[in-house]
Amino acid sequence: MPTEPSGGRILIVDDGEMNRRVLRAALERDGHETEQASNGREALERLAHRSFDVVLLDLVMPEMDGFATLAVIKATEALRHLPVIVISGIDELDAAVRCIELGATDYLPKPFNAALLHARVGASLAGKRLRDLELEYLEQVESVIGAASALEAGTFEPRSLEALASRSDALGLLARTFSRMAQELKAREERLRAQVHELRIEIDEARQVRQVAEITGSDYFRGLRARAEELRRAVDDTIVE
Repeated sequence: MPTEPSGGRILIVDDGEMNRRVLRAALERDGHETEQASNGREALERLAHRSFDVVLLDLVMPEMDGFATLAVIKATEALRHLPVIVISGIDELDAAVRCIELGATDYLPKPFNAALLHARVGASLAGKRLRDLELEYLEQVESVIGAASALEAGTFEPRSLEALASRSDALGLLARTFSRMAQELKAREERLRAQVHELRIEIDEARQVRQVAEITGSDYFRGLRARAEELRRAVDDTIVE
């Protein structure tokens, strides 16, 4: 059997205080944390400052009704994947269809059925958490892609993948393999640099030997040597006399 999702943080949006109390009691019995808003504008303010797992949204409210609130939530990049369950006393098919078209996860009539609410909230939480895991996974895949770009640019830092490499799944294996290959590539480059440095020294020494040979083998140098021999003999003769 599937595992029952643990409690989530749920925002209750309803202009009726009694409705909010009843929903809060039902949700907290199921282990959820709740916050409340009495209209759409207040709900959007709360959503802007704190993360929630599910929103329970009434339709008929002052200042900003549920339709407008739902439209703003789904048009906001940071909120568009947030599950919104509409709970309304408007028992009309057109209203339900409009909410689903705007992006609502589900539509429950008032008065709500506690067992159905429990099931719908649980399903929404499971979907939200799966989506969060998918987004996290994609972000970490982007980290590996970014590491590859950094390696090409010569700016890769092995520590940048340490957290990812600790994962026990295929992505962790990929990160560990990439880090190992990057370290091997770095060691190979260092050996190549050392070899190039040694080769340059050898080339410089060979060049010096060749230059010396060119100088000593020239007619000018031979003439200087002959002149030096003549001077040495002259000095020796002088000393003998």
